[in-house]
Amino acid sequence: MYRVVWLILICCAVQVPLFAQKTQALWLDDLPIKSFSEGIPAVLPKTTAAGDSMLINGRYFNRGVGVNATSILAFYLNGKATEFSALVGVDDKGNKDLPHTFYVVADRKVLFDSGEMRLGDAPKPVNVKLDGVQRLGLLVKVNDEGRTKVYSNWADAQLVMLDKHLPKNIPNTDERYILTPPTAKYPKINSAKVFGATPNNPFLYTIAATGDRPMSFSAKGLPKGLSLDEKTGIITGKVLKKGTYTATLKAKNALGEATKELKIKIGDTIALTPPIGWNGWNSWARNIDQQKVIASAEAMVKMGLNQHGWTYINIDDAWQGKRGGKFNAIQPNDKFPKFTEMVDYIHGLGLKVGVYSTPMITSYAGYIGGSSDFENGQITDSIVANKRAFRYVGKYRFEANDAKQFAEWGIDYLKYDWRIEVPSAERMSVALKQSGRDILYSISNSAPFAHVKDWVRLTNSYRTGPDIRDSWNSLFVSAFTLDKWAPYGGPGHWNDPDMMIVGNVTTGTQLHPTRLTPDEQYSHVSLFSLLATPLLIGCPIEQLDAFTLNLLTNDEVIEIDQDPLGKSARLVWNKDGIQIWLKPLEDGSYAVGLFNVGDFGKTPESYFRWGDETSKSFTFDFAKVGLKGKFMLRDVWRQKDLGIFNGSFITDIRHHGVVMLRMYSK
Repeated sequence: MYRVVWLILICCAVQVPLFAQKTQALWLDDLPIKSFSEGIPAVLPKTTAAGDSMLINGRYFNRGVGVNATSILAFYLNGKATEFSALVGVDDKGNKDLPHTFYVVADRKVLFDSGEMRLGDAPKPVNVKLDGVQRLGLLVKVNDEGRTKVYSNWADAQLVMLDKHLPKNIPNTDERYILTPPTAKYPKINSAKVFGATPNNPFLYTIAATGDRPMSFSAKGLPKGLSLDEKTGIITGKVLKKGTYTATLKAKNALGEATKELKIKIGDTIALTPPIGWNGWNSWARNIDQQKVIASAEAMVKMGLNQHGWTYINIDDAWQGKRGGKFNAIQPNDKFPKFTEMVDYIHGLGLKVGVYSTPMITSYAGYIGGSSDFENGQITDSIVANKRAFRYVGKYRFEANDAKQFAEWGIDYLKYDWRIEVPSAERMSVALKQSGRDILYSISNSAPFAHVKDWVRLTNSYRTGPDIRDSWNSLFVSAFTLDKWAPYGGPGHWNDPDMMIVGNVTTGTQLHPTRLTPDEQYSHVSLFSLLATPLLIGCPIEQLDAFTLNLLTNDEVIEIDQDPLGKSARLVWNKDGIQIWLKPLEDGSYAVGLFNVGDFGKTPESYFRWGDETSKSFTFDFAKVGLKGKFMLRDVWRQKDLGIFNGSFITDIRHHGVVMLRMYSK
């Protein structure tokens, strides 16, 4: 009895637990590691980011995580871990010119800093204690500037966890606050104010209007050759003569009527405003099929998105079958058994249809592309099985064949995807213009800035960067760095930072709610609209919740994106964690985004979300961004006038959030 008491007293005195908790060593490569990645390039378990064996200074590793370029891995430990260990270094097949720095950050404290490491350096050991740590970040920082093969490794990486606990994703439980007021019951026309079409090509335009149904539509001043369905508001036909025509649109229901002027420009330029719609890749990836596409189109109507101007239903990679038909063009695979009927049905809803292709022999998903090393254009099963080896433009090319087939089907949009070079872009541009149909031409991905004048000349939109991911880092890289592209975007040729990352998305992992916080989502939609970019929803439309639907149906925000002047916002202030983006509008007013980006990218800690972030008070001095005098300010998200302000405006901006204003000179 006395011995037991004495043992307890000794244990308490030296703070040794009488019954120690069990621990387990957990390999990072046994986790679903992609789900923890908030960077942009690939993250792979047990291999390099390229899928090769991990090799650091001649030493092979069978365990670990391979990353590419700047990499961010974020874990929620909730105090259930005790230790992290690894060997870090630049992979022997990586870029020899770029220094990498590895950091381990826990609850805002840097626990490990490797210093600059280069290819050929011996791996450095990491061993840090994590007792009580809530959030852990593993960061590799490298100034890659778009260069490829920037490979590095967290070799033999292990977490020691208490009991059977596992690391989780960083919580995203902030209030999903709704700002936009409900849509009014009386009619309001939300269509873009200008629309372009080519003479003698099929014309399709739908009057987008909110308000109680039933609703009837009419139009005065339509050019000869066009007709309007008064029940649906769908305008179809062909216009033979070039020119600019002004039509007055009308929408009427039991509560009243609304009118709006529409400029119809029949000429050489289409896509006079950025395309706005849906793309299937971040919803369904390779699992896309005809039923899912139809469900998306029907949901766009059922959810009322079409009443706010959302138009395109775009099928991404994985629809392609074999070559055939009268044009020897790409035909749909067995997931799309009634392709023509599907297109006709979607057009009947007043929506437009897009497809995906590539000038390469195989697409990124491994389907047939627009070229071949065989004269008949076919690809073999062995090519499909080794798809990575055939991601190049083959000897025989079929742009004209495919463009004619797209036109015959009634396709309205083409996403053309590869490592972009001018000759392939030009060949398809010519083929589409000769197809007999207006097909919006969007090239992807990572268009080289050095050739931006060619993209403006040849295409209707061009991807300015890599594939987007649902993280603040990816959004920041994709959109907050677009100022140098801004002078080149405009009517007929738009800067494209990729799809929107709201709702449920599958960007490299299974379908899950976006990891952007609500504040970051408001910033996302605001900046895309200010930049006059394409707005392409990347989530299953039928799964939209009230918050996301509200985010996508603010007509004043969409109007800024669709402004006929077509000017991109410019970055006019970037200081003390605040960015100001300023966009001139056709009516002489300005759209402004005040963004609290914090010190993102400036310190290792800034790459992670710690859960204790706060708002920042900011004085918006008009003169410092080139605006002088008095302005009436309107809160665009709340659709509320704030009053007249002389010279400045003081506001709080939430962390990674935005205050979006429209400014009218007084």
